[in-house]
Amino acid sequence: MDKTTAEVSDIKEGGFIIIDDAPCKISKITSSTSGKHGSRKYRIDASGILDNRHRSMVLPSGETVDVPIMLKKKAQVLAVVGSKAQLMDMETYEQLELDIPEERKDEITAGNEVDYFEIMDVKTLKQLK
Repeated sequence: MDKTTAEVSDIKEGGFIIIDDAPCKISKITSSTSGKHGSRKYRIDASGILDNRHRSMVLPSGETVDVPIMLKKKAQVLAVVGSKAQLMDMETYEQLELDIPEERKDEITAGNEVDYFEIMDVKTLKQLK
């Protein structure tokens, strides 16, 4: 698993985090102070990058969280077969077959170059904006 760590207070909305061993994109962060001597608590709401499931967690300030390392790679589309694309990595010349997400069906055709992401040993054609 390719991941690093960060302090809870350093992560931002729109960033990425690992919750329940799944890479997620942070949609909302709220913080609250729990009393006179209590530490600040952070509630993180996120959705899974690979499965679109909603996840949340509550952590005190000062805690560390896992952040996925995402590698953006280029590939050439060799063929499109149904809802899958056969790709060749432009650096390693490795051939792979990935599912085509609905939002990218129009732009993925044979001969085109596309970007794909490798996240925690999983490759995906999803756009991460």
